[in-house]
Amino acid sequence: MIIVYHENNKVVEIDYNGESKSIPQNNIAETLFEIAADHRDSLIVWCHTKLKSNLNSKRFDEVFHHNKIMASYNPGERSFLSDAIGYVEDSPFLKINKKVSYPTWQMSSAVGGIHASILNVLKEEIKKDRNFDYFLLSFAKLAMPNGVFCYSEPKLLNNLLEIIPINASNSFLLFRFVKQHYKMRWIFLLFLNLFLYERRISIGSLFVSIFYFRRKLDKNLSDTIQVQSINKTVDKSTIDVIIPTIGRKQFLYDVLKDLSQQSHLPKNVIIIEQNPSQDSESELDYLNMESWPFTIKHTFTRQAGACNARNLALAEVESEWVFLNDDDNRFDSDLIEKVLEKASLYGVNCVTTSYLQKKEILKFSIIHQSGIFGSGNSFLKSDFLNVVSFNKALEFGYGEDTDFGLQLRNLGVDIIYFPDLSILHLKAPMGGFRNKFVFPWEQKGESPKPSPNIMYVKSKYSTKQQLLGYKTVLFFKLNKLNIFDVSKFNTSWKLSVKWSKTLEK
Repeated sequence: MIIVYHENNKVVEIDYNGESKSIPQNNIAETLFEIAADHRDSLIVWCHTKLKSNLNSKRFDEVFHHNKIMASYNPGERSFLSDAIGYVEDSPFLKINKKVSYPTWQMSSAVGGIHASILNVLKEEIKKDRNFDYFLLSFAKLAMPNGVFCYSEPKLLNNLLEIIPINASNSFLLFRFVKQHYKMRWIFLLFLNLFLYERRISIGSLFVSIFYFRRKLDKNLSDTIQVQSINKTVDKSTIDVIIPTIGRKQFLYDVLKDLSQQSHLPKNVIIIEQNPSQDSESELDYLNMESWPFTIKHTFTRQAGACNARNLALAEVESEWVFLNDDDNRFDSDLIEKVLEKASLYGVNCVTTSYLQKKEILKFSIIHQSGIFGSGNSFLKSDFLNVVSFNKALEFGYGEDTDFGLQLRNLGVDIIYFPDLSILHLKAPMGGFRNKFVFPWEQKGESPKPSPNIMYVKSKYSTKQQLLGYKTVLFFKLNKLNIFDVSKFNTSWKLSVKWSKTLEK
């Protein structure tokens, strides 16, 4: 491990495995790449001089448990980029829970680390900005979707007594960052949102940013880095499968057949069958008529609702892992075996697969930290089931998958997408027992926009700026450039806010 101590955007000291050298440099980023070239198998750490005594080096192996991890920690409340970046990015990677390991590209110069192999692979692709905070943000923003796992990690520090003041970016750097890392239209939306919600007119920053070029990475570079985590997330290798179902007898039968042919068989398959019709009974006669190579736990309920059904199923999980499945999926016989192999290799607690429909083309082909969670194509370590559940406030609406995924991230569980693990989603027609649920706002003839369910989730997990940025984008989606519909849109937005608050009760 090599530690680079810095202050005022300059290297002050370098610690080579206990041997300190005072080597002043003007560019910290260049120093990191130079060290990586000479020490190809080393972990390279950066640390502000004022935090030298707070480094928690005993837990570095736990943090950097494989070579594709980049982690940092900002002990203060203020970030280098202003909160206005939320007007541009609508992802779960902005509102960080600093109490846990949280996926984010928002790196900090206060303390952090990265394996030399990442730097060596990307040395020709990355601009070595003199401003170290800007360099770290740019590096992570480009590398994260291309397979480098980036985290805010509180375990890097201990006994924190002093907060390092952050020299926050100005408006010019914010617009420059947006221009270099997002599509061009976002600098204009940023300008508009700053005016609409903060009454700031940033014409100079907008104009200057136009002359910067967008930064990109070769998407295949990080694939050359070998991964073997020292984290042990697969021990017993047992797995249960949960399946909520309603009116899809034949489709569910096909799912069970796929499960019965797995090279690594599940221990239990937990089926929650719903039929809200009075005097109804189970139609799944094959559960008892045929012999299955796993235990089937079958519950029949007349209470409809996917959230309720999945929660009932999760409560019955006994195994080390759980496969959140759906009743219209198809998959190969080695799916579970490969999932457990990947979870072990990467030392992760949550795996999500590609989830394509017929004739749909795979667009995301890189293993990366996912911004989404799918309740029909995900695998989770069951240790977390006592603290997460599907939010019944979102029953019959939208957003329960997103909510569940954000519950996991706020527990420190990262959701990793593996494109070579695939589940075919048949998108079967709805079963015949489904009745359209009428929401209270529909009963009153009101039309809130967006759906109060979506508003509920966004208000709960987004920053203020993210919510307002979403509002602007939604207006243009619904009304194009018709500014005469602003009043009508604002009324619908307020209705959504009002009804979303009733969902919390």
